[in-house]
Amino acid sequence: MAQTVTLTEEAEPGRACPRVAWRQVLLIAGVVAVVHLAVAARYGWHRDEFYYVITGRHPAWGYVDQPPLTPVLARLAAALPGGVLPLRILAIAAAAGCVLLAAKLAAELGGRRRAQLISAAAVAACPAYVAASALFGTTGTDQVFWLAVMVATARALRVGTIPAWLLAGLLAGLGLENKDTIAALLIGIALGLVITRRAVLRTPGPWLAAVPALLIALPNILWNASYGWPWPNVRMAAVLAGRQGSALTQVPELLLLLTGPPMLLLLMLGVRQLCATTGRPHRWLLVVAITAVTLVAVTAGKSYYAAPALPGLFAAGAVRVEAANTRHGRRRWPIAIGLTGVLAILIGLPVLPPKIASIATGSASPVLETYGWTDYVHQIVTVADRYPAGTTIFTSNYGEAGALTILGPSAGLRNPVGSGHNAYGFWGPPPGSDATVLCVGEFTPAYLHQYWSQVTEIAPLTMPDGLSNEETRLGAAIYLCRQPHGTWTQLWPSLKQLR
Repeated sequence: MAQTVTLTEEAEPGRACPRVAWRQVLLIAGVVAVVHLAVAARYGWHRDEFYYVITGRHPAWGYVDQPPLTPVLARLAAALPGGVLPLRILAIAAAAGCVLLAAKLAAELGGRRRAQLISAAAVAACPAYVAASALFGTTGTDQVFWLAVMVATARALRVGTIPAWLLAGLLAGLGLENKDTIAALLIGIALGLVITRRAVLRTPGPWLAAVPALLIALPNILWNASYGWPWPNVRMAAVLAGRQGSALTQVPELLLLLTGPPMLLLLMLGVRQLCATTGRPHRWLLVVAITAVTLVAVTAGKSYYAAPALPGLFAAGAVRVEAANTRHGRRRWPIAIGLTGVLAILIGLPVLPPKIASIATGSASPVLETYGWTDYVHQIVTVADRYPAGTTIFTSNYGEAGALTILGPSAGLRNPVGSGHNAYGFWGPPPGSDATVLCVGEFTPAYLHQYWSQVTEIAPLTMPDGLSNEETRLGAAIYLCRQPHGTWTQLWPSLKQLR
């Protein structure tokens, strides 16, 4: 009986969840889907999409740089006709799912129709979410799992039942099989409950939720343990190389570029709402956001790793906007969110011609990383045709190797392809002779001379229209390498790269 009383007190039985305005919310999600679908396959594959498909063809409970869920989904989608389009449809489904979950989260926070629509529209227009859904990968699916876990946790705190907590744990476990960064959310929730909802920890619900989460994540944890924790090694290599930038740059980038200035006001209103007395039951969402940003800064992670925490603040801000119910707010918020969405589409989706996009977003834009792969493959095939059939091609990164593996056969490529980058290095040397190798990518002659005595540059890799991406910025080229300093097996430990 005492346990029942505690559960009831923590469950806030007097507060019912407002009904979700599904018709209007579905309309917003539909607009998101239509906009993304219109440009889904305009440019082409992204280097990461190649990689997800290839890793999915090597079934395992884990990989050196990610859990297995996204590669499995990528492999299944790539088996369908349509090239990259089935993968992009998965990304679009994730984007629409985030919109629906954002509305539900606002409802769990007590928001009615207007708050739900603002919350849904904010996520639909947020640059971090628009850009993530431009291609299929762990980022977009990670955003869905963060939102799903936040909604399930908010509901479990409201109703206080064991099944509600088990659902939250189930979703958390699936999220851990998708991307390890969701651990920041789980740490934030745990800290949030300790700081703001300590009484709920005296009930069995949160503790039981950990059981399905750990059971689902266990195979990947055991895989990492059995192979010496390669994923932490990848992250540490990135930190030591300074590849992610200074920790001090992450917060401004998250707030200004990935949120958008107009949405920053909604975020600040969310912070005020959660700090107010009326927001106390949901203050754990503020702890989640602070935890996510702190962990990204401390670990020198990419700023968008913390972006999935934004919807919690958007939903709280939407509740505050609805409660204020000002005439100016009713007119200005749709305009502000709409303008943010238009800018996010222009920058984050392949709607502009590539040359204009490179000027507007810079050559390092993820959008431009989906352009030019077919040209790269044809350049490499043209060179490979000059040499004996079966000459091995060794690439500097998984994007180049994936492009040759997926796009190469239709271009006439019959050469074995390998790379030492991340999972490719883990899978071992490529088949074929090491006596004559075409090395493709961001190599330097000095580096290649460590492994072959004869190194001859054949041709640089170029993009059409004079554009630039990672390969051209780093001077990628095709090299003919002969007279190796050992066999593939002897050279492989030095050729492997975790980055």
